[in-house]
Amino acid sequence: MPEAIELSAEMKELAGDAKAWPFQEARALLKRLKNKCPEKGYVLFETGYGPSGLPHIGTFGEVARTTMVRQAFSILSDMPTKLIAFSDDMDGFRKVPDNIPEKEMLEQYLGKPLTQVPDPFGTHNSFGEHNNARLQVFLDEFGFDYEFKSATDTYTSGEFDETLLKILENYEKVTNVILPTLGEERRETYSPFLPICPKTGVVLQVPVTAHDAEAGTITYQDVDGTEVTTPVTGGACKMQWKVDWAMRWVALGVDYEMSGKDLIDSVKLSSAITRILGETPPQSFTYELFLDDEGHKISKSIGNGISMEEWLRYAPPASLSQFMYQKPTQAKRLFFDVIPKNVDEYLQHVSKYPEQDAKTQLSNPAFHIHGGPPPSEDAHISYNILLNLASVVNTEDKAVLWHFISRYVPEATPENAPTLDKLTEYAVNYFQDFIKPNKQYRAPDEIERAALEDLLKTLGTLPAGSEGSDIQTEVYEVGKRHDFEDLKAWFKCLYEILLGQSTGPRMGSFIALYGLDETKALIQKVLDGESLA
Repeated sequence: MPEAIELSAEMKELAGDAKAWPFQEARALLKRLKNKCPEKGYVLFETGYGPSGLPHIGTFGEVARTTMVRQAFSILSDMPTKLIAFSDDMDGFRKVPDNIPEKEMLEQYLGKPLTQVPDPFGTHNSFGEHNNARLQVFLDEFGFDYEFKSATDTYTSGEFDETLLKILENYEKVTNVILPTLGEERRETYSPFLPICPKTGVVLQVPVTAHDAEAGTITYQDVDGTEVTTPVTGGACKMQWKVDWAMRWVALGVDYEMSGKDLIDSVKLSSAITRILGETPPQSFTYELFLDDEGHKISKSIGNGISMEEWLRYAPPASLSQFMYQKPTQAKRLFFDVIPKNVDEYLQHVSKYPEQDAKTQLSNPAFHIHGGPPPSEDAHISYNILLNLASVVNTEDKAVLWHFISRYVPEATPENAPTLDKLTEYAVNYFQDFIKPNKQYRAPDEIERAALEDLLKTLGTLPAGSEGSDIQTEVYEVGKRHDFEDLKAWFKCLYEILLGQSTGPRMGSFIALYGLDETKALIQKVLDGESLA
């Protein structure tokens, strides 16, 4: 995604007061910097990644949202910016994830840095490198502008050495920030430094018996009772993660980093340590957590929720960015049933953009998803209606969908409507995996049967080629003429009886796409007692 965004003078001026959350964040960062570029010559945005499990959408979301803030910042300021995606791949391997092969083999590597654990997939030198590569490939596919950094590389290369020695000089002060947050037993053994055992390669959590700032070493009691003295530099130790976070902020000069609600206390602790080291903590932003279909937090190690690959099987990439943009401070379910809604919302925002004034465009999610004016994308038909068309015709062949589409939108072809053509592929995949296995048709009761007979007669009075809005009006009128609790109950009955599902599309638009004759034939089958299953 480009850092420099070409906008009109009017839009740049309006951006100073734009209410979209990325602009609000960008203004807060400018205030923190006092409108002056840092001495390092650029403003640094960071995202963190723990490669203990395969990358998931939450990881992508952090990069996408941070990029949106970075883009807004670049509109408000001429300061150069950089985004670092940092992987804590020197972290100890604590638990074998449930969703990977060779689980038994990996048990023997527990406790070792992730870059010292064999890759169970056999594609890289280590499990950490495999997961790092997965992350980078995905971020590259989305076109993010970032620099990848590995904890293993930065620790072992000496890039962190100066800051590690500064923490050693402030050993007691740093330790005293963390100790009040620990249980009594853990306090007895806590040290901000975790030595890497030279014999086993394990990241040790052992008592530190002495520290020497002048020599740059710590002395710890090994698991066998012996005392070992080791330097804190050059990758011989890594930091406990809350101290590690502060160390990274200081060593790299991080100016902005967002994190989940579950890390609020950690941000406070790391910020306190940053101040002890004589630096200002980065501007922070707290986003709410993603939940799976049962309301549980998404976890890389468990593999619940949706993987990035799964989302892209059912929807275009921009729809995922749409999901990330909307209300980041509210908890959201991240499961398969949210996909269609986000596809259609994204397409609606893109279609409205050209008609909006400059102020409204700056608050349009499509502007932030694309880092400026979005591309022109005419979908012609909503994703939800395509899903219901696939459901009714019971097809896994997009050519069958195009048969109906060509009649509804004669000017559209797979060649001149690539967005719509791609949507048909996504719709077929979604129907195959989620709709088809769960379709449950039911027979109408007496009230519903009378209403369906009325609807059949009403549709028979409409001329061929009737607009969806005109059909919708007639469907409404039929519902009003019968003894339903409300119109919502009328449409629910249509969905359950004709489509085999509890929710569905705007019926007028759907009937116009599917065809008046085809819809009448469908209703007649129900009235004749034939099963639609």
